[in-house]
Amino acid sequence: MVREHHPERAGNDQFSKEARVRGLKSRAAFKLLEINEKYKIFKAGQTVVDLGYAPGSWSQVAVDRTFPNGRVIGIDIIPAQPPKGVSTIQGNFLSHHIQEAVKDLLREPNKRRTMGHLLGDSGYESSITDEDPREWSLNQPDTEHETETERIPVQFKNHSTKKKSNEGEGRMVDIVLSDMSEPWEQTTGFWIKSLSNPYHRMMNTSGMSFRDHAGSMDLCNAALKFSYDTLRTGGHFVCKFYQGAEEKALELRLKALFAKVHREKPESSRSESKEAFFVALRRKGDTQKEDVFYDI
Repeated sequence: MVREHHPERAGNDQFSKEARVRGLKSRAAFKLLEINEKYKIFKAGQTVVDLGYAPGSWSQVAVDRTFPNGRVIGIDIIPAQPPKGVSTIQGNFLSHHIQEAVKDLLREPNKRRTMGHLLGDSGYESSITDEDPREWSLNQPDTEHETETERIPVQFKNHSTKKKSNEGEGRMVDIVLSDMSEPWEQTTGFWIKSLSNPYHRMMNTSGMSFRDHAGSMDLCNAALKFSYDTLRTGGHFVCKFYQGAEEKALELRLKALFAKVHREKPESSRSESKEAFFVALRRKGDTQKEDVFYDI
């Protein structure tokens, strides 16, 4: 049976209220803040890729914690107003075209593009990197005017090119974050025009545990393959998953690629939710791809 959703409950709990006070896009920010408090994954100047970034609270945390000189790129299939300081691509991350577009941005951070430039599979790139990411703070309300981003030529700032890729094969990302969920078909809220909340990202579960688990495993494995290609030695990987039979196999793949792997259920994650997080620390430099993805 499909779970009944309660938007009024979702917006009135302790963490939702605190998110509004701090100007955060959603309560999900506190999950990443808890993880960072425990494992200290962020440092100034890092390059971060946020998969499934909408509505943008994890990207807000990443911008704040990598200041100054950090660089954050967000990807999501859902249209959303990017947080200040975040470059974004809208499209299906499972698409080869979208993944290659992200890698292209990582390889050529100074490459000039125009917003609306088609990337394939209905993907397009947007950016507001020219705005000061510190105009807002995790400790201050966000007064950002929620309007559709103007379609103008943009120039990506060269935040991380001073750090040479120690592999020389495009592995220049310090952290890959994945809060992806497989979106269920929208049935309500078509009248809402704001890009900042096209429909509630936190509700992208079907209510059927097997379907949610299987979908999350596909997304986690795709994110892990992307991480293998782009994450520098010593880099970190954080992914959300829905608990089920296949999670152990995913954990073994993570242990093959990373020095330490932890399971987390942050306090800000709802107790009734099946979601949990793998926190994989310090990517190994000498692991072969077939040793990680031996069974898929």
